[in-house]
Amino acid sequence: MPSNLLNLILVGLVVLVVLLVLGMAIRVVPEYQRLVVFRLGRALGARGPGLVLLIPLVDRGVRVDLRETFFDVPPQTTITKDNAHLSIDFLVYSKIVDVMPSVLNVADDEGASRGIAITTLRAVVGNMMLDDVLAKREEINAALRDKLDEVTNRWGIKVTAVEIREITPPQEILAAMTRQMSAERSRRAMVTEADGRRDAEVRVADGQRQAAVLLAEGDRQATILRAEGFALALEKIFAVARTIDRKTMSLQYLEALKSLGAQPATKLVIPVELTHLLRPFFEHGRDGAEEAATEEAAPRG
Repeated sequence: MPSNLLNLILVGLVVLVVLLVLGMAIRVVPEYQRLVVFRLGRALGARGPGLVLLIPLVDRGVRVDLRETFFDVPPQTTITKDNAHLSIDFLVYSKIVDVMPSVLNVADDEGASRGIAITTLRAVVGNMMLDDVLAKREEINAALRDKLDEVTNRWGIKVTAVEIREITPPQEILAAMTRQMSAERSRRAMVTEADGRRDAEVRVADGQRQAAVLLAEGDRQATILRAEGFALALEKIFAVARTIDRKTMSLQYLEALKSLGAQPATKLVIPVELTHLLRPFFEHGRDGAEEAATEEAAPRG
């Protein structure tokens, strides 16, 4: 029994050693990772994805994550070109594009990138005025991304984006900005109100002008219609007058004189044309008298 137990213990130890060796020799690398293999301290290259075999106690593997990662830069106090103090915090997004330099050229890529980001932020903001820092956030993001990418490129790291999360000015600057914003809003309100009054006055004046134009056009049309009516009336009068002989016109004048004589006025104005119209009556009377005298003289003869 003791010998059998010893044999079992030896077999178990052998199996354990084999399992340990296999565990040290076999690596499963996911799709989003790579394994940099060192053999006795010398880099052999990147392996994976999939199953990677190593020589136990000779090879050593370092895993590298290829997924995009980010780190947060805590609020940093910066000074603008016009000596305004600002507190700025932002996020840096990056990913490893070259596996070997990311392992061989930098020990702590995240820490190194954070330090470069802080110094770059202060350099960029130090060359800008306060108003530009507050208004040109996208330009600051682009400048930080480009400058960080220039440094991290030698580490095989690509900076994909830099996003400023918050810019906090001092309280006195915030109070001044609030007053300025209130004054600007008041100015815009006054300008808008003035523009509204001007537009209203312009529209009223335009409406009055159009009304005057329409009224004048209406008067002109009415005058034209009245003139046309008078012309038609005169044409009809002339047409009727051409059908009346001189005797009829004389009778009409006599009727008019009769009406005038019935008036209480002591003075009468007789047109000169009346004598011409009465001439036929005088001639008719004279002819009648001559005929009567002739008839009386005939029996006597």
